[in-house]
Amino acid sequence: MNWDQIEGNWKQLKGNVKQQWGKLTDDQLDVIAGKRDQLAGKIQEAYGQAKDDVEKEIDDWQSKQIESSCSDKGAHGH
Repeated sequence: MNWDQIEGNWKQLKGNVKQQWGKLTDDQLDVIAGKRDQLAGKIQEAYGQAKDDVEKEIDDWQSKQIESSCSDKGAHGH
């Protein structure tokens, strides 16, 4: 799943984001609105992490979204 797809499906993916980064509030997630740079900034603020660490976490999370979207398609026979 590329970032455009994540941005386009942000409402559905907000729950996954919240599972990964529980300190982010619903209001923050609404402000982020699928924008990767906004997400990185809010994670940095909430967790006090370095930008590089946050970017790696987002990459890892993004690759998990790819896996889950692929497995969903397999489960439904698409």
